[in-house]
Amino acid sequence: MIEPVTVTLEGHGVRLEPLALSHEDDLRVAAADGQLWTLWYTGVPEPAQTRSYIEAALEGQAQGHMLPWAVRDLASGRIVGSTRYHDIVAAIDRVEIGYTWYAASRQRSHVNTACKLLLLGHAFDRLRCAVVGLRTDNFNFASQRAIAALGAQRDGVIRHHAARRDGSVRDTVMFSILAAEWRDVKRHLELRLARHAA
Repeated sequence: MIEPVTVTLEGHGVRLEPLALSHEDDLRVAAADGQLWTLWYTGVPEPAQTRSYIEAALEGQAQGHMLPWAVRDLASGRIVGSTRYHDIVAAIDRVEIGYTWYAASRQRSHVNTACKLLLLGHAFDRLRCAVVGLRTDNFNFASQRAIAALGAQRDGVIRHHAARRDGSVRDTVMFSILAAEWRDVKRHLELRLARHAA
């Protein structure tokens, strides 16, 4: 049975720091890069809601079903987003990666690939997960493409599944990567990072 604990993950130009209230101002600045909270199909906090966003993540951590991070770009030294393990089901060795967002200036850069390589590597190589899930809003087409590009398999759609921030209800597109698939996914992500560096 997996036992996720707070840990700092670093490599490929990024550092995933355990999320803390001290990240509040930096996350507010990162979300303002692109005014990400205006995207109705995402869960990026409005500036005034950043502290409660962090508090909710830390409450999920205390309850054992979340493990949140702030994402630091090492080249600039700036916090550029956030991500987390969520819906952790230790009894069946499963975590999901989600609540992921990056400042607009870091989107379509190496940051997402680097973060996913760190998170998947920790999940499969350290925690010994059997499966890692990923999910997104059915209208978040960019996220769906990004998840598929990682090498995750689309499992299906859960209809009328979760409330959005604006009160509407979304369908959720589910993806997953199995432990047996991790070696090839890892090789694929490392190649993507090498191409980016070149």
